Amino acid sequence: FCTVINCMDGRVQLPVIEFCKERFGVEYVDSVTDPGPPAILADASDAAAIASIQRRVDISVGKHGSKAIVVVAHADCAGDPVSDEQKIEHLHAAVAFIGAEYPDLEVLGVWLGDDWKVQVVE
Repeated sequence: FCTVINCMDGRVQLPVIEFCKERFGVEYVDSVTDPGPPAILADASDAAAIASIQRRVDISVGKHGSKAIVVVAHADCAGDPVSDEQKIEHLHAAVAFIGAEYPDLEVLGVWLGDDWKVQVVE
């Protein structure tokens, strides 16, 4: 298993799942979805939304033994209606937050542009 914190947008689901299976050599990908989760995690003002995301990630990590967590941002995100540059800033902040919460796991940020191809964001 690996865990994906992903947008609910259906356009990003399959490319991210395929990427995770190949990148981490896993059979299963647990999906934690919300509209614009990097913005939720970066803003840190909605404690209930953050707790919900963490609760679901905890289940994936604790019960399924997830070996990595991928945080996803994408172009044309209705849940984070800001510029692509700002979305990527939110992604960096979200990866830092999740990395601090799960220091024993690899935490990776990925971006999907208008072409819907997965790109690792460093």
